[in-house]
Amino acid sequence: MAAADELAFHEFEEAPNLLAQTPNEATTRGDQLVPQRHVAVAMDSGGSYGAEDEVEESDKTALLQEEKQQPGFWTFGYYQSFFDVDTAQVLDRIKGSLLPRPGHNFVRHHLRNRPDLYGPFWICATLAFVLAVTGNLTLVLAQRRDPSIHYSPQFHKVTVAGTAIYCYAWLVPLALWGFLQWRKGVRERMGPYTFLETVCVYGYSLFVFIPTVWLSGALALALSAAGLVFTLWPVVREDSRLAAVLLLSVVVLLHALLATGCKFYFFQPLPPEPAAPPHQATSQPPTVLLSPPPPRSAAA
Repeated sequence: MAAADELAFHEFEEAPNLLAQTPNEATTRGDQLVPQRHVAVAMDSGGSYGAEDEVEESDKTALLQEEKQQPGFWTFGYYQSFFDVDTAQVLDRIKGSLLPRPGHNFVRHHLRNRPDLYGPFWICATLAFVLAVTGNLTLVLAQRRDPSIHYSPQFHKVTVAGTAIYCYAWLVPLALWGFLQWRKGVRERMGPYTFLETVCVYGYSLFVFIPTVWLSGALALALSAAGLVFTLWPVVREDSRLAAVLLLSVVVLLHALLATGCKFYFFQPLPPEPAAPPHQATSQPPTVLLSPPPPRSAAA
């Protein structure tokens, strides 16, 4: 009976009065008042109120263990992110390099803080291969016009083209990036591109030489140099006018030297077609007319 009395409901006179005074609050054990919307009920068979915190800690530990460490620069995993691009991104960047226009920044509109080395690597490889092949074809055409020219496959042109293109696509951006970093210390408002962004800009700017290698080298040079100038201008315009003009002039001059050197080394001028000798009439000995001797007189 005592246990039944303990389980029975009892009415307290203070409870209605407290609820009337504070309708938005609920009574708790020990006559403490807490906001109703903050009341939390913990249902745990083991009576452990810190189980939820332990679960969160275990989840964080598992996430930290699953997180991969940043690989070192001497491993292939470090460079894997630089080749993590899809076909649509590469085509979009190639299109942006082929159609340069003022006010259209290649880095901001196409790279979007995600430079890659996949496009520049294969563009340089393709350009070196095309230069070597077309250089050999010009010799074949020259031999057909002039049989005195002896043709032999010149495989060393592949090595020369690859060395020249890759050195230009890496060393010139390195020098440009170093110069902009130095000028950044002079002009605090200058915000140069990163080294990978500079390499990416130069690599994609060389694509225009691939389809126009047989057509017009001057057109390819104009489009490629214009893309470089429009991309670098937002950075160098914060510098002094003299430094900006000199830097852009050097960039265009080096680009012109690359195009001119490739043209004169890989594409030899074809000899003119031999003209047909003029038709000469067969010479005949001149006809000599002999006059008859004068008649002799009868007296003689």
